[in-house]
Amino acid sequence: MSSEANPGRHGPEISPGLDTPRVKEVIALERTNHLKNVGFVSTRIAGTDGVSLEIEKWAHVLERNGFHCFYFSGENDRPEETCMLVEEAHFLHPDIQAINEDCYGKRTRSPKASERIHELREFLKQRLYEFLRRFEIDLLIPENALAIPLHIPLGVALTELIAETGIPTIAHHHDFSWERERFLVNAVQDYLCWAFPPNLPSVEHAVINSLAGHQLSYRKGISNTIVPNVYDFANPPPPSKVCPEEIKASIGLKEDDLFILQPTRVVPRKWIERSLEIVHLMGLENPVLVISHSAEDEGDIYNERVREYAADLGVRLVSIEHMVGPPEEDHNGTNDKKYSIEDIYRCADLVCYPSGYEGFGNAFLETVYYRKPIVVNRYSIYIADIEPKGFETIDIEGFVTRRTIEKIHRVLGEPGHRERMVEKNYELGRRYFSYEVLERLLLHLVDRLQTRHGSL
Repeated sequence: MSSEANPGRHGPEISPGLDTPRVKEVIALERTNHLKNVGFVSTRIAGTDGVSLEIEKWAHVLERNGFHCFYFSGENDRPEETCMLVEEAHFLHPDIQAINEDCYGKRTRSPKASERIHELREFLKQRLYEFLRRFEIDLLIPENALAIPLHIPLGVALTELIAETGIPTIAHHHDFSWERERFLVNAVQDYLCWAFPPNLPSVEHAVINSLAGHQLSYRKGISNTIVPNVYDFANPPPPSKVCPEEIKASIGLKEDDLFILQPTRVVPRKWIERSLEIVHLMGLENPVLVISHSAEDEGDIYNERVREYAADLGVRLVSIEHMVGPPEEDHNGTNDKKYSIEDIYRCADLVCYPSGYEGFGNAFLETVYYRKPIVVNRYSIYIADIEPKGFETIDIEGFVTRRTIEKIHRVLGEPGHRERMVEKNYELGRRYFSYEVLERLLLHLVDRLQTRHGSL
């Protein structure tokens, strides 16, 4: 897939005729029929980050209910015929990174930053109009693009597009600016108040946890629906085509080594130090801490800190992010062979999830789905939305104690106890966080939009 036209030094070239009254009229007429074509919009729809994973789940639920899904983003791994790729929509695009450097950690921004924001806003809005036309989009689903301000021009472009067309929209919010320290001091409060998120009549807002829902109502006066992250608990995982011994051997582990998995990226809020302390305090010769995801989004400083701490504690730490990917990317049995994240979970004897903050907790649900015992830090969303459901875990309060280690030894040493724990958790996952739960909530939002906009 190739990118759309790139903006030059003096601003993007705008395709004529995409923002005309006639285009808006055509879009409006198309929406009078039953909503059927859904357009997901995000900066990145690829890989195993939480937003991309939830997009895949929403799309699956929508498609099994007769909808057709299409994707607009700066990076995409969905089928090419369903995608519109625009490089400038990526939050890592150099122009966007330059804007962010000029706008965060300070109270005023340069005139050049304002000019560039508006140039890219207009460019991206025209590309979005083209996306609506190309795929005859009836329903728009911005994924975090109207919540976390990593890409200000895209958020503002989306807000203007929705205001101009009145297109039915479900804004799916994963993280808000007020939840991240890096955005607290900024020079773009005008845009944050206006577009992150916007309060528009054709938009239904979906948040992933109750605390975010309360804050959105309190700060913006916006009503919203809590749609938690989910997993397909109605369909248990199929048997693996790869034996755990193969994966262990490929990363240098012996067959009897304990595989302690932290299925997260290497970023500070994941608190990998706690997992290293757990492995150290277990007092065994053979546990290995395995990290499944990369540190590419936030640099190498924390990664270096983690590796130094592992060395200080004498803990063996293995990163396998280069080995995790779609199995179809295998290269004839060479060292480039990829394993799915499902294969990695099946290897785990224990999962560590000591995050200090999570928007919800995809890795928690994945652990429950693959029936593995879990050590979890009691982060705020876990306390509010997950723990009350009754899951049986080994929990910590930000630090590791002797009691934590005793519980781990019992789980690893008593198969019957471990089996009862993981089966109970699976049934609770099926009840509260299944695709069927998502289906009820999501179709209700679609019905509300169709009724409101006369689309039936």
